[in-house]
Amino acid sequence: MADRYDDCTAVTELCVVEATTYGYRPDLGANIFFLVIFGVLGGIQLLQGFRWRTWTFVIAMALGCLTEVVGYIGRMLMNDNPWSSVGFNMQICCIIIAPAFYSAAIYLTLKHIVLTLGSQYSLLKPQWYTWIFIACDLLSLILQGAGGGIAASASSTSTQDIGSNLMLTGIVWQVVTLLVFAILAGDFILRVYRNRSNLTHSASEVLRNTKFMLFLGGLLLAYLGIEIRCTYRIAELAGGWGNDIMQNEVEFIILEGVMIVIAVMAVTAFHPGFCFPQMSQAKRVGSNGIVGEKDVSDRDSPDAAVRV
Repeated sequence: MADRYDDCTAVTELCVVEATTYGYRPDLGANIFFLVIFGVLGGIQLLQGFRWRTWTFVIAMALGCLTEVVGYIGRMLMNDNPWSSVGFNMQICCIIIAPAFYSAAIYLTLKHIVLTLGSQYSLLKPQWYTWIFIACDLLSLILQGAGGGIAASASSTSTQDIGSNLMLTGIVWQVVTLLVFAILAGDFILRVYRNRSNLTHSASEVLRNTKFMLFLGGLLLAYLGIEIRCTYRIAELAGGWGNDIMQNEVEFIILEGVMIVIAVMAVTAFHPGFCFPQMSQAKRVGSNGIVGEKDVSDRDSPDAAVRV
């Protein structure tokens, strides 16, 4: 942003919309739509989480939806005043980091898929997936959040560029993490498929279950939506503030808003609580290694296991 616009706080003859970072007045209708859809999806996720007790999954998804809502409120403020620093700060911080929460939710599922279908076919121990990928996702979240905060509060172009570079680094790290996750998940699925005749009866039943296949399809669709969005964001931030990509609202609506709506809708429609109950608190792999059984104390049963 040129120095002569540094003191602009509202649209005037001198402080024109075209001179703002985005170069346009964010469309009110589109932002209301995204605010409502993420609010509704977040509410549904909370209900599903309490219904099926998928606590960690629902926390990640709900935080993502809440962050999106705050971000789109910021863009609505910018519709009223494209020079609004409050609106800009809200949207640049929140919309940037929200998909990291959805990525975390996706990462949480692989451990349970591996435990259900057979950990012997996995390159890593099931619990490692959670620790490794959530740690990587947390780093991505910190980088993007810190970058957004610096960019939002910057008083100079050089400081704003530092924030932009941090956000860019966080998103690139997120993409790399997602790619590694996809490779490991794909390797596991391929090994399971090649050994499908050797699977346990319970694992074979899960693979033949239509709801489980829809769950996997939902995860794949969500993954692709997030990857497309991140690729767009990398191109947007790499060009610097006020570049042609950043000032194209249609591309933002499609490649940011719509892609993330598709991702969230996919894992909401094919929620693990309904399609993959082994992931819920009511279905766990007990110490006896049987999917769908819980351990109980010796005083309750000499076999120390009951089906739930």
